Amino acid sequence: MFVRAYLRASTKETDANRAKEQLEQFAADKGLKIAAFYVENESGASLQRPALFKLIDDAHPGDMLLLEQVDRLSRLDEADWESLKATLKKKEIKVVALDLPTSWMMTTTDPTMARMFAAVNDMMLDMLAAIARKDYEDRRRRAAQGIEKAKAKGVYKGRKEDADRNALIQRHLKAGQSSWNEIMELVGCSRGTVAKQAALLKAQESA
Repeated sequence: MFVRAYLRASTKETDANRAKEQLEQFAADKGLKIAAFYVENESGASLQRPALFKLIDDAHPGDMLLLEQVDRLSRLDEADWESLKATLKKKEIKVVALDLPTSWMMTTTDPTMARMFAAVNDMMLDMLAAIARKDYEDRRRRAAQGIEKAKAKGVYKGRKEDADRNALIQRHLKAGQSSWNEIMELVGCSRGTVAKQAALLKAQESA
């Protein structure tokens, strides 16, 4: 069994490696060694997460996906969460999260005990994934309400556009020598930002 640690943050401004030491300490306490870290800055509400699916592709049956919190894995809606679960189950990947004590038992190598713990853990994973999604939706709703109030008062100006960054992204896209992931790494932005600039560039070229 290989332990594969997954670290995720939503934005480039947040350090996705923040929980690395905690995961290493947990593994050491359980007599395990982390074989690889998979790190990315993508929204947990989206399945567009290259590092997560690289981890899944690399994993062998029985490998462990170790993460700090369940919401690092999923803030997905029900349909996407079911899809991700099915993918993990097909590869027989064990999900262990520091904030889910029932998952800690998944570190056992006893097959009978592992099956028993898996049944309990699946239920708890579903519950925490649902809570994480609700928290995501609640925060988005509160943010939207705040924006509407600010607009009503005439004080909302929106997010300031980073013109220099966007111009750099478009230059890379025009050159066609870098993948989106490489552009994200070079510029320090999200996939959504690259996608937006690609759409704008396409519109400009077809105008």
